[in-house]
Amino acid sequence: MESELYVRDMVDETRQDNMTRDARRAIMIDGIPVSLLGMIALALGSSPDQSAADKGWWLGVTAAFTLAVVWVLVRAFRRADEYQRKIQLESMAIAFAAVLVGLQVAVLLDATDIVGLRPLSEAIVIGGVGLWFAVADVRTRLHR
Repeated sequence: MESELYVRDMVDETRQDNMTRDARRAIMIDGIPVSLLGMIALALGSSPDQSAADKGWWLGVTAAFTLAVVWVLVRAFRRADEYQRKIQLESMAIAFAAVLVGLQVAVLLDATDIVGLRPLSEAIVIGGVGLWFAVADVRTRLHR
């Protein structure tokens, strides 16, 4: 009787480990192309002298980046169990706070004419997404 419970617990633990590993892998696989798209948007938007065509490309890639982030979020939440959703939401909250602080610093730097707001804001948002992925991955690894 005791050995059956032990085996059942081991099977449940192995199943949970596999689900956690699959969820982490899926987020990273989905997140890498999204991060690359964000870097392309950052590169396209960093030029101060843009033609109308350059601005159109920049807006298009930025819109694609935004939609890709939404797509990754929806897939991650659908795939996750209750505990993984909790980790994702807490990680998003940490990243959101970091983005808010970063944007406040960027506004102050722009007001003092040290650095322009537009290139900093893009880097801050992309960094926030990266921070969200990193915190979620670390929290998931520590859970095991």
